[in-house]
Formats: sequence, C-alpha cells, structure tokens
Amino acid sequence: MCLSAAGQQHRAPATPLVTNDPFFSLWSMGDKLTDVPVKHWTEVAQPMLGLIRIDGTTYRWMGTMPRGYFGMPAVEAMQQVSVEVTPLHSKYRFTAGGLELGVTFFTPLFPKDLDVMSRPVTYLSWSARSIDGKQHQADLMLDVDPLIAVDQPRQQVTWSRSRAPGLTLLNVGSRDQQTLHQSGDRVRIDWGYFRLAVPDSALATTSMAYSGVPTFVTSGNLPDTDDSSMPLPAAGRERAAHLSTRLPLGLIGASRVERHVELAYTEGYAIEYLGRRLRPYWQRNGMTEAVMLATAEKEYAQLEERGERFDADTTAQMEKIGGPDYRYLTSLLFRQTIAAHKLVADVDGTPMFFSKENDSNGCIDTVDVTYPSSPFFLLFNPKLLEAQLEPLMRYAALPRWRFPFAPHDLGTYPLANGQVYGGGEENEEDQMPVEESGNLIIMVAALERREENWEFAKRYMPQLKQWADYLEKKGMDPENQLSTDDFAGHLAHNTNLSIKAIEALGAFVQIARGVGDTELADRYERIVSRLPEQWEKMAIDGDHYKLAFDQPGTWSQKYNLVWDDLLDLHLFPKRVMNTEWDFYSRQMKQYGLPLDNRKTITKLDWEVWTASLASKPEQFQDLIHRLVVWADETPSRTPTTDFYDTVSGKEIAFQARSVVGGVFIKALMHANTKN
Repeated sequence: MCLSAAGQQHRAPATPLVTNDPFFSLWSMGDKLTDVPVKHWTEVAQPMLGLIRIDGTTYRWMGTMPRGYFGMPAVEAMQQVSVEVTPLHSKYRFTAGGLELGVTFFTPLFPKDLDVMSRPVTYLSWSARSIDGKQHQADLMLDVDPLIAVDQPRQQVTWSRSRAPGLTLLNVGSRDQQTLHQSGDRVRIDWGYFRLAVPDSALATTSMAYSGVPTFVTSGNLPDTDDSSMPLPAAGRERAAHLSTRLPLGLIGASRVERHVELAYTEGYAIEYLGRRLRPYWQRNGMTEAVMLATAEKEYAQLEERGERFDADTTAQMEKIGGPDYRYLTSLLFRQTIAAHKLVADVDGTPMFFSKENDSNGCIDTVDVTYPSSPFFLLFNPKLLEAQLEPLMRYAALPRWRFPFAPHDLGTYPLANGQVYGGGEENEEDQMPVEESGNLIIMVAALERREENWEFAKRYMPQLKQWADYLEKKGMDPENQLSTDDFAGHLAHNTNLSIKAIEALGAFVQIARGVGDTELADRYERIVSRLPEQWEKMAIDGDHYKLAFDQPGTWSQKYNLVWDDLLDLHLFPKRVMNTEWDFYSRQMKQYGLPLDNRKTITKLDWEVWTASLASKPEQFQDLIHRLVVWADETPSRTPTTDFYDTVSGKEIAFQARSVVGGVFIKALMHANTKN
C-alpha cells in the first residue's frame, strides 16, 4: 500500500522512480517494488535490481529475479512496509533480518530552478537501522541492466568506467550512437549514456560484469575484473556487462546509516528544432557531464533539504485548497507532469520546453497537450509555459505555416521540424482549427497576466489577431471539426468547443488592451459581449446544456468554462455552471464523471477542471474522491492514465502524459483569487 503525504493508505497505479524526461522515465508498476521489474513508462523492462546482505543472508529490495537466475535459488524479498509518494520523492520502507531499510528516489524537479530541474539526475538513497535491539552486518548492492541504454534488446552496447571529482562513473550506451536518428511514440533512447555515479565517500566497490549479481549473492562481493569483450547485445544468449556497485553499511545499530548514488542519463543533443540540434538546458554554457555530476553530488545534501521543504510546503498548500484527496492526487501526478517534457536551450540560450505526447502519437509540443497541463506551469513557474509556447509561436510566424488558424504540433518527438498531425502543412484535413487557436490565445493571456507584462503577446500579435479573426468567423458554432477530445471523433456544433472560442475572444480583448491597442480591444469586446447569451439560447436543453447545438437529449462536461473566472472574463452567468452541476451530480459513475452522454469514458484532467467549477464544496470533494478511489483500484498498472472508463476503471489509452498537470487547476484558481 502507498502512504500518501496526508497519512492515508493508497495504492498508486504506478510509482514514479526516475522521472527526468520522456526517455529517462522509470516506474514500479506493481504493489511492491519487488513485485515487477523496473520499467520504462512504455512498459518495457529496463531492470534495476536491488539486494542487501544482512548477516550473510541476501534479501531483495527492488526488482525481480526469475526462478533459476544464474542457477541460483530464489532470493527472498524484504517485507515492504510502506511507500509514500510526495511531489519530489518516492519513499519505500522495508524490513528483514532485524533491519529496517528506507529506499528513496528523489528527482529535484524544482520548477523555478531551471539549472537543477534540467539536470538528468535522480538520487537513489538508503537509510538503514536495527529494529530488534541487536547489531547487524550489512552491505547493499545495486545492479543496472544495460537495457536502460537502448531501444531494442539486440542492440549492441559498450561500457566504460571513468572519474569525476568525488565520483566513480560506470557508463553504458549503444555502440552506434546515432544521435537524434529516430522519432516515435513508444520508443526509448539509444544514443547518449546511462551513468551510475558512486560517491567516493561511500567506500564502495564497483563492477562492470554480467556476473555481478550471482557473485554478490554467493560471496557478498563483486567480480574482481570487468568484462572486456564488447560490444555485445544488451540482451540475449551473449549479454553485455551490467553496472554494479556494492556499498558497505558496516555494523548497524539503532543509529541510521545512510548512503546514496546518482542515476543519470546524458545524451548531448536532445531536440532538433526546425533543423537545428539543441542541447539540454544544463549544457547551454558548455558544462561537461563530469562537472554536472560532480556539482549534483556536491549539492546533494542541500537539494535534499530543499526537496523535503518543497514537498512539505506544497502538500500542505494542496490540502488547504482541496482537502486530503486533492493533496494525494497532486502529489501522485507532480513528477509525471514535468517528466513528459525536455528542457533545452536555443542557440542564444533561450529556454525551450518541449512536451512529448506520450502513448498517443508521440507528437512534440502539441498545443492541446500544453493547454490542459498549463495550470501546473502557470502555478509553479509561468516561464516554463512561455518556454513551451515560444517554439510554437516562432513556427506559426514562419511563411511555411500558411493557414489562418493555429498549428497543432511541431513534429514527432524529439524532432520538432514542423507539424505532422492531420494534414500537416499540406491541407486542412483532420486539423483542429478552433481548438488550437482558442488554446493558444487563452494560454498567452493567462501567461501574460501571471507574468504581469505583455511583451510575449506583443511579439506575436499578428498571429494572435489572425486567430482571433478566425474564431470570430468560425468559433461560435464550430463546423465538423476535431477538438482536443479527438479520440471521440469529429463533432459539428460542439457546445464546449464554442465555449472555448468565446473565452478565447474574451482573452484576446485582454491581450489587445495589454499591448496598448484600445481600438482593437473595444472592437472585440463588442463582438464577444453578445455571444454568451446566444450560446445559452442555442445550448439549453431543459435542465442542462447540450453536447452539440443540434443534438437535444445530449450532454457534456463544459470544462472550458474554467477560464471565465481564471481570466476574470465573467462572460457567462453563474447559472450556466450551476445548472450543469445539478445535472452532473445525477450522471456520476463509481470512478468519476463521463465526458459526455455517448460513452462511460472520461478524461482525468477535464474532470478536475469540471470539479473546480462546482459552486458547492461537497460537489468538488465528491468528484475528487471518486478519482482517488479510481487511482487506488484501477486494474491498469501504468503511469497514471488520463483516459479511462468510469465503470470498469480500466485505462482506455494514454499513460505517463503531461496533461495530468491539469489537476492543479483548483490550486491555480486559488492563487488567482489571492492575487
């Protein structure tokens, strides 16, 4: 069971372990850390095995060992007592042989510290103490499979050891090192190097040999020599060396004995944007891998202290805003939100933050993925939202983007060389004209309000005005178009999409005033002021509002209304959402609120947006509680999906996506009210 920060017992769909970016993203997809192999978010095993030898008996605290592994008998798993998920930490507690072992994965994703956030480093730390009043001799062992550095098991790898100040580095990577040679969705990186960084202060021994685990189990030591035949396949009959370290804990009594290592992945060039290759943000001034890892080691203690303080402050704030269930949900999804992105630097050092549309189509910098995740970044650091919008707006300003509406994406991760979705740059087929135009106008307005200046909007005013013109013509009663819920197919006269267009036109009034164009602002204010009344007359269907203007007897979540208060637009009367919520209360299923009347499927992000529009606190709490019960009980053991069935609880599609940042909308509304 998973212990939330508020103290309740919960069971995460998957527990985040290493959460740095879409390629370096490792999870435990079982109840216990010893139930299943460590896996990449794509569900492909990238095993790390953790062992501890206590008074001559070996136990397992992470990963699995198949029966007959190296001809050895099974190694007993330690008893997992608890796991706690906080915004920046996953903390396990185990017992065996008279010892208690704490195992913590800490990724310092501080949203306002881009230098630290962009480092591809997760700290794995241990804390051991005796719990039976006796002293015990103990040694830890960590073994990393070379599968962590390749896309496919048969790819050839090489390995090496090197030094950084205060660290021994064990490195593994593909033989071929074809940088940025492929793009796609459920793929793993196969250029760059995984690095296990072991501090000198640990007095550890290290090994690069295939036989590290059986040697430790049988003798308590590691192989004396490294495997030297390379390259070899990462998996198969002939196998490459594993990276192993043995960390002596000595004689352990009641006082805690602590150790830690760094888990890192460095890739040189990380993103290709409009034909130019960009390096990770931490490398923008020429910092080397060795210096970065040494700096991370030097700063470990103070970063850990900052991380604990950040977790305590954030979880307390979330509980104050939304209660214990909201506190747990936001803790569970914090790292997932950031880890679906890569922070790089443009040639002039400008930060660019590229999302990956995980488990959908692999698109990079998708506008309708940024839109639902934007509350997270608006709340914690608006500069990170600007860093997502900047490459999109630059692209939209190029002559090659010849449509009167906004683009959908920049390509397929990690290649951001131009839109690939729908008709791409060729035609309007399967585009999202109203959706993406509305999304970008709303996000730019929200960004500038949070930053309290309008410089970004001023730079891209021609594009924003063009999209506002398009929404004036096409937004009130949308044609047969896709919306962000494109999995539901095309829908004409979409009432929720119409709301988005109206809110975007209201947001454009604010943008025009912000950049000093009063005449343009007045013109659009006159246009938008009459639209909500028109919408209400067209959408009303007795005790609720329709899914589509021309479809009586239908309904849908009107989550786009959330911006009416967030942007202080106040275009729609409160009775619209009050009427909707009275109706929603009668449509609830065991695991939440369906997206609309057509099926029992739903979207996690939109549910929280809808919950945040409830006028009665008990309505918000009821829906959020259903979402937490779903997360506890879903049979789909993957990094939390945003697309599931409200009756069965099963994932329909999508996992490990950044859109779950939308759950922070309630906190953003609270922050907006305070401001």
